[in-house]
Amino acid sequence: MERVTKLASEKPVVIFSKSSCCMCHTIKTLFYDFGVNPAVHELDEIARGREIEQALSRLGCSPSVPAVFVGGELVGGANEVMSLHLNRSLIPMLRRVGALWV
Repeated sequence: MERVTKLASEKPVVIFSKSSCCMCHTIKTLFYDFGVNPAVHELDEIARGREIEQALSRLGCSPSVPAVFVGGELVGGANEVMSLHLNRSLIPMLRRVGALWV
């Protein structure tokens, strides 16, 4: 859990993902299209990725990926991110944490 907290705080936007996950790809693309440069951790490609995935599950991420942190706080998965985007809350949130300047 401590490792997740540390990784989640390394940049304004952090995404825990798996390279084979289509929803993860969609969420990463959304942020890239906004001009955000998130830290992306592909759990199927890094050492101890399984441990991180289990910690994300304990934090309430279901499914465990994608898991998006903004400003070090867990936003949630694809459903939560898309809901924020559709109700026009995501971009202001990204601006507040310094992930977007425009």
